[in-house]
Amino acid sequence: MTDLSAGNRAAESAARSPESDSAAETSKAKILVVDDEPKSLFALQELLSALGQNLMAAQSGEEALKLALRHDFAVILLDVRMPGMDGFETAKLIRGRERSRQTPIIFLTAQADEMTSMFRGYAVGAVDYLMKPVVPEVLKSKVAIFVELHMKSERLRESEDKLRRLAAHLISVREEERAHIAREIHDELGQVLTGLKMEVTWLAKRLKDQPLLDKTDSICSLIDSTVQTVRKIATGLRPEVLDDMGLVAAVGWQAKEFQKRTGIRCRAKLPPETEKAAIDIATTVFRIFQEILTNVARHSRATRVDIELDISEERVALIVVDNGVGIPDAELNGKKSLGLLGMQERALLFGGEVNLSGTPGHGTRVAVTIPTSRP
Repeated sequence: MTDLSAGNRAAESAARSPESDSAAETSKAKILVVDDEPKSLFALQELLSALGQNLMAAQSGEEALKLALRHDFAVILLDVRMPGMDGFETAKLIRGRERSRQTPIIFLTAQADEMTSMFRGYAVGAVDYLMKPVVPEVLKSKVAIFVELHMKSERLRESEDKLRRLAAHLISVREEERAHIAREIHDELGQVLTGLKMEVTWLAKRLKDQPLLDKTDSICSLIDSTVQTVRKIATGLRPEVLDDMGLVAAVGWQAKEFQKRTGIRCRAKLPPETEKAAIDIATTVFRIFQEILTNVARHSRATRVDIELDISEERVALIVVDNGVGIPDAELNGKKSLGLLGMQERALLFGGEVNLSGTPGHGTRVAVTIPTSRP
């Protein structure tokens, strides 16, 4: 037992080794071998050492559970007959924990168990059931397959993480650029238009010919219209209310604008404006809210939208319910649901989620939840 524990400690200390050793260790898959018989455990370790992976050992179900809590294993080799907690109970507990729910388990047994015992093993999550003494080539090939699948999954997970971080960066850059352009349009172009109107007004005061006065009035009206258009464009790029007054005020403002533009009644239940969210989370929730309202206007044929926003120390939650035609389940993952996918990806960048549900003829419900601290 002492030698096995020392081996486990050596494997667990890889993260504390020099950088070159640490990189080599972390690139290897971890394999857990569980057997209460030291000789059998040693034989399995010797057999699997040829795979060149990170082997860890346990002599009881309890020890195996502790290791499964701290490590992600490519595969677990689990002896069925062990004193105390047997292999079936150990596998059931390993499968019951989120971290190890998908870890492949291969049962090993020295007894010619009946079929019912094998079925019991598969029922608790085993992917295979082998008799001792195992055929070395068979065991190594089976373990090698799960190691390869695990390493491919890890690379895929790393790629997804990189893509999400890149998407988060692009969204952040886009928001900064939109805010910059909005300020430039509002300040620079707005200032020029205001100066132009002052010049036209000064000129009108010095004219006596009525046709020319009418023309200056027309120019002033055109300038006023252009100013309104500039404000609308700047607000569309980045609403000042979001930066100046926060998410609560921005959601209330957007709901009023939506009602004014579409005629769809909006009823908003909002927390006090003193409740604040971090600006990046506030921006994410606000953009998702805008996309929800866009979908309501385009597809729902609703006459009423109910909005509820809640901001707490743990999360920001937004619920939007309309009384429209509802969204069929087939459209939730359809090719035309890019807007829905965009909302989910925005929320996922902050560890949040977007849940949509709808019943044809009874409206659609969208629930957005984003934790206030990143995962």
